[in-house]
Amino acid sequence: MLRNLKDLFDTLTASLTAPAGAQAPAEQEHTLQLATAVLLVEVVRAEPSLQDSERDAVLTALRRKFALSDDELQRLLELAHETARTAYDYQRFTALMNERFTQAQKIRVVEAMWEVAFADHHLDAHEHHVISKVAGLLHVTHGEYIAAKLHAQAAMKG
Repeated sequence: MLRNLKDLFDTLTASLTAPAGAQAPAEQEHTLQLATAVLLVEVVRAEPSLQDSERDAVLTALRRKFALSDDELQRLLELAHETARTAYDYQRFTALMNERFTQAQKIRVVEAMWEVAFADHHLDAHEHHVISKVAGLLHVTHGEYIAAKLHAQAAMKG
C-alpha cells in the first residue's frame, strides 16, 4: 500500500510539471484532481490547527467536484497534504486550472476554498490571504471573488 501510494504520488507530482498535451486524458484528470485538492488543503494549512470541520469541507468539495469513491477521496486527500507540504508556489496548480477549467469552474474552486475557510466558523487572516492569492492566479475578478465568498457564507449559515 505505501509503495503504491508513493508511486502514485511521484507520478502525479511529476505530471503537474508536464505539458498537458503530453499526458493521457486519465492522467490529466488525476492531475487536475490533485491540483484542486492541494489548493483546498492550502486553506486548511493556513491555520496552525487542523479542524475536522475543515477536513470534512475539503472532502465535501472534492466529492461534489469529482466522481470519486470514498477510498479514492482519502488517497487524494493524503496526496494533497503531502504535495502541499512540499509545494513552493501555487502557480503550477493554478496554471493547469486556467488551461482546463471554465471561468465558472474556477469561481467554484474559489467558493469551495471559502467553504473550507468558513467550516470552523472562524476566518483566519492567513486563510483569507491564500484564497485571495489563488483567486488572482485563477483570474477570478474581484466581483466574482466577493460573490463566491458571500455564497459560501450563506451556504454555511443555511
